Amino acid sequence: MLSKVIVLCLGLILAALFGQRIDTDIFLHVKLNSSYDYIIVGAGSAGSVIANRLSEDNNVTVLLVEAGVSELEHDHIPIPLAAPLLQQTDIDWSFYTAPQHTAFKAMKEKKGYWPRGRVLGGSSSINYMIYVRGSRHDFDQWEKEGVVGWNYEEVLPYFLKIEDMKIADLVNSAYHSTGGYLPLTKTKATSLPNIYQRAVEELGYKTVDVNGEDMIGYSHIQSNVLRGQRWGTATAYLRPVIGRSNLHISTQSLVTKILIENKTAIGIEMIKNGRKMIFSANKEVVLSAGAVNSPHLLMLSGIGPKEHLEKLKIDVHADLPVGENLEDHMFFFMKYMTADELSVSIKSTKSWLNILKYYLTGEGIFSFAGNEALLFDKSTQDNHSLLYPDYQLQFYSGTSAGKNLSADKGLTFNFNDSVLEIAARRSDDNEILIFPMLLHPKSIGSIKLKSKDPFDYPLINPNYLSQQEDVNILIEAVRKVQRIAQTKPFQEIGATLNRLDYEGVCDKEEFDSDAYWECLIRHYAVTAYHPTCTCRIGSTNDQTSVVDTKLRVKGIRNLRIADASVMRHVTSGNTNAPTIMIGEKASDLIRGKDTVIKFRKQIKQLRL
Repeated sequence: MLSKVIVLCLGLILAALFGQRIDTDIFLHVKLNSSYDYIIVGAGSAGSVIANRLSEDNNVTVLLVEAGVSELEHDHIPIPLAAPLLQQTDIDWSFYTAPQHTAFKAMKEKKGYWPRGRVLGGSSSINYMIYVRGSRHDFDQWEKEGVVGWNYEEVLPYFLKIEDMKIADLVNSAYHSTGGYLPLTKTKATSLPNIYQRAVEELGYKTVDVNGEDMIGYSHIQSNVLRGQRWGTATAYLRPVIGRSNLHISTQSLVTKILIENKTAIGIEMIKNGRKMIFSANKEVVLSAGAVNSPHLLMLSGIGPKEHLEKLKIDVHADLPVGENLEDHMFFFMKYMTADELSVSIKSTKSWLNILKYYLTGEGIFSFAGNEALLFDKSTQDNHSLLYPDYQLQFYSGTSAGKNLSADKGLTFNFNDSVLEIAARRSDDNEILIFPMLLHPKSIGSIKLKSKDPFDYPLINPNYLSQQEDVNILIEAVRKVQRIAQTKPFQEIGATLNRLDYEGVCDKEEFDSDAYWECLIRHYAVTAYHPTCTCRIGSTNDQTSVVDTKLRVKGIRNLRIADASVMRHVTSGNTNAPTIMIGEKASDLIRGKDTVIKFRKQIKQLRL
């Protein structure tokens, strides 16, 4: 949606306005030691948190290793509206899935594009900054499956520890807190949230705090944005402590193997500046490389399914279901034309009035990433006993932007050129989008090695929509969007469906039939960027898990995993917040401390 010239200008504006872009990267060029007490692999949503917390103890040494560069090298990272332009750049791993048999029919070679952050802050430096903890019932379900110590009552104090709540009507809520590293603000850049809210209220939904007592209902988005800037974990957790003498950070450093001797992790092997380097860990190696790279690195190091590793002639140190149980959210596009221009358009991003507003106040259209509201609900698909929601609607106050957007590589989702051409012709400045999202897929995928070459990306097979129930839930979510579009507030703005079918794609199905929507979903539904569960957590005797309830890799001493890969199941909603929570809780587990006693006292007043 933004031209790169405007992005550059806005980056310079941010530097002048907020003074946040001082060069602290001198701390990234320190001489590295040969050994550290703790080595953390991956400076993402969890790894940055763990580096901060472990280095609070000045009697230990910590090395944080990141494959990508400093987030300060990209002036457009702080600008929320520029989030799409971060994809398919040098700070994105730019993974692609294997061809899908039951999804991605409108994609090139039926492969989907998976952006993942390759930069300090990881995916929190390239995401859309939506902060959703997930349902309380998600974590209670984990406990029912044997994950002791991770129910809602146990994880809520860590969510509270994270926060610096800036939303006036939530500051005094017992479900929130202030003083944490991560600021949370309310996203509202257009007049559309008022329309969304009135529309869903007409259908009987209440407005809720999505991170409060009950997430079922409508919610304004809570974002990790402050003064108009992205606040990922690099900004929130690393920058305030980057000068600590016991914390070293090594960027542009690709870890190729975890070194294991006698069932014990003793260090890492990595490539930096074209040289192979080895570092020893006196206490532990903590793997926080994400739901793709953590299983990839484990398997390269000899931890994974025995048969798979032996085929590649990799010595097996532990036979574990690494890379299995992959869960990811999918979403589908619902586009509506409106009578007037209410959303953010290409034209409005080129307005110097809007640019000046951002320059002077840090507010306006550049201060948000497009999404302004959420609705969580439960379907009727044989899930009457569900306590957590199984679908989510995201209200996006922007256009699909026609030719300018489609031409930008990062925003094509790997769609065929013919699809992009049709989308460009049908796009308009007067448009809003609603994204139905599947929250708890029954279709489970996997990640496997293509080869033993660490530079060879893994084989990602999400197995999307292989279970009919997933399609059925998305269709029900589509029907809910249709009901919203029929409400008085949407009719007042002239909301009209902008159809996605065209000659040769779903045009033979009866319009608005379930078969019609299933066809479109199997063509157009894409990842919501939430891969999880590939090194899942479980009890000691759970054969489906990779780590125990203290995040220790089973059968290997001094090795833990702490990132989205350890989730038992994908949470209800966007996954960045629970990944940060995992980083906070992991830090206490590693240190043998309880740093959330005051928050445990706070939640005693709640009805949990």
